[in-house]
Amino acid sequence: MKLINTLEAEGHILCHDMTEIVPGEYKKTRFKRGQRISAADIPVLLDMGKEQLYVWEEEPLMLHEEEGARRLSLLCLGENIRAAPVREGKIELFAEKSGLLKVRSEKLFRINSVGGMAVITLTGNRGVKDGDKVAAAKIIPLLIEEEKIARAEEISGGEKIARVLPYKPKKAGLIITGNEIFHKRKSDTGSGILEKKIQAFGGECVEKVILLDDPERITASIQGMIEQGLDLIICTGGMSVDTDDKTPLAIRNSGARIVSYGVPFMPGFMLLLSYYEKNSQTIPVIGAPACVFYEGLTVLDILLPRLMADDPVSWEDLALMGEGGLAAADN
Repeated sequence: MKLINTLEAEGHILCHDMTEIVPGEYKKTRFKRGQRISAADIPVLLDMGKEQLYVWEEEPLMLHEEEGARRLSLLCLGENIRAAPVREGKIELFAEKSGLLKVRSEKLFRINSVGGMAVITLTGNRGVKDGDKVAAAKIIPLLIEEEKIARAEEISGGEKIARVLPYKPKKAGLIITGNEIFHKRKSDTGSGILEKKIQAFGGECVEKVILLDDPERITASIQGMIEQGLDLIICTGGMSVDTDDKTPLAIRNSGARIVSYGVPFMPGFMLLLSYYEKNSQTIPVIGAPACVFYEGLTVLDILLPRLMADDPVSWEDLALMGEGGLAAADN
């Protein structure tokens, strides 16, 4: 920074906040650190008794924090995300639609490793609502080397760091299994809970059946729902290793491709995820353990935003859920 005459300050950038005091009326910050001085500001500064100012010495190839933040935020502006105005070198980004937040984690890490800048997001693969804050782009110093911003742009490679995939209005089918429920020794108190979970993502439960623990009947029901054009099928009950539990076998016999039977997440580690491929459509077929009826947050709640947004879930995705998967069980 350097000290200059206030009369020569036009176009320069202040190094610090400057407070204006009018005795008996107010005390406020009249000029902020990082503000660029205009010709109209000079008489005001002189009236405040500021005949000399400390300003930044702008070096070649340096960017002001606001310009740096604008360019950095553009790297995050994927589908269905909007940016707020820049403020103090920071731009916040918000979802424009309810949907699934996707974050390119590896690129995010590399950009934040450049130094002098920070891109902050919510955890990816989670549901967000229209208007939720999903990310922020911040330049840390007042001035940043343009070369660093260019490096971040190169890392991005034209792929946006964050985007929101809207939910699809899926038609869902529920298959409630269990001899005790079929024979009405126990009430079906769980299907209504699942219906509400599906509705929360814009879907609709259009068919529900209650079946014995009979793998052939369960398989036939799955295939029938697929033929009807349903987009999501959830089978509940019969998911343990007990000899009476036949749901995993029934799902396998339906022709669905099993991604995993068992997920490193509690509650819900006995969940089965599979996909049935029909023509150009991929239909999730889920075997959900009984915990989805009574636990506040289960693995099904974590996966539903992805399933409702048609975001494919791989075996590797499920394996990665082990880190942090126990925390949900403690909440």
